[in-house]
Amino acid sequence: MNRDQLLRHGYSVHALRREARKRLPRMFFDMVDGAAGDEITVRRNESDIAALEVVLKVLSGAPTRDQSVMILGHRLPSPVIIGPTGLAGLLWPNAELCAARAAHRFGTIYTTSHASTSTIEEIGAATPGPKWMQVFLYTDRGLTAEFIARAQRAGYAGLVLTVDNQVMAVRDRDARNGLMFPMKLRTRGLIDLVSHPGWLLRMRKAPNPTFVNYDKFTSIGAFGPVMQKLLDPGVTWKDVEWVRSLWKGPMILKGILHPDEAHRAQSLGVDAVVVSNHGGRQYDSAISGIRALAPIVDAVGDRTVVLVDGGFRRGADVVKALALGAKAVLIGRPQLWGVACAGEEGVHWVLEMFHREIDRAMALGSWDDIRQIDRSIFANSSPWT
Repeated sequence: MNRDQLLRHGYSVHALRREARKRLPRMFFDMVDGAAGDEITVRRNESDIAALEVVLKVLSGAPTRDQSVMILGHRLPSPVIIGPTGLAGLLWPNAELCAARAAHRFGTIYTTSHASTSTIEEIGAATPGPKWMQVFLYTDRGLTAEFIARAQRAGYAGLVLTVDNQVMAVRDRDARNGLMFPMKLRTRGLIDLVSHPGWLLRMRKAPNPTFVNYDKFTSIGAFGPVMQKLLDPGVTWKDVEWVRSLWKGPMILKGILHPDEAHRAQSLGVDAVVVSNHGGRQYDSAISGIRALAPIVDAVGDRTVVLVDGGFRRGADVVKALALGAKAVLIGRPQLWGVACAGEEGVHWVLEMFHREIDRAMALGSWDDIRQIDRSIFANSSPWT
């Protein structure tokens, strides 16, 4: 899709999702769109945001509006950051490089996934813009230390330690489509692949996507069993302290839902937390990010940067998160739908859409500065009670 086509067919994040569904083989669309178990949490992420009602004061006037934010030393034009998402290279050739370039053009932060299909170093060198690196805690702590050292050498501006992935989740859509590890493609799946010639043609022009950050195994088909052995369900706060001691720079802890854990992270020198249930992709029936947000903000105050992800599809959604105390939101699926439709342009388009919609919301709410948005805008500050 070119820019004119994006304007006609990708006029919202929801519209881009529909376009991505047409353009991707079903197994890869479901890989992005799906979640754990009965997908209760992924739906709740969106419905809990929708439940928040805003009462506007429209006559204060906001002829000019500033939505820029300062996040861990970087001035961003908008409170939207690209979060870590694995396997993006199955949607579009060199998808992570495309997304990193789009983030740089827009002026925001790109977060590299441990499971990227371009290397830590390639993504780090792709643009001079700020980038964060995601790491996991493995049974082999040496592998975690190696990832941290590589990110440090590659000039990453922040380290995102993701802690809500102690075991591999089971996602029913992936099981149905045969997208398990090792992969078990059925006849239906093969027919689905060849019925998307545009996707096939694009993918043939690029190297076969692999988990290039892991030296001992790069095949996507062989990845799952090895990851199952590598992931450590025994992660504790001592491990967080250990990572903090290795990383020289801002450290972000991702996957926090309880205020006590946010407060403990603060005491250990963690610079930011991401309130997150992994997009509903790990523990089904977990609390939504937006609902967990305010208690965590109250627990840590202004001394720790609080970010949030999960279910953000509109600029108005972002405004609600800011009102509850988040400094910015991370997006995952929206940028993947963008890259699936139009590569770098698709991701940049998504960031532009969020920016336009936030600006429109600020105009309608008479807020000329993003920092004016607080909990007083809600009709009911606790709509879930």
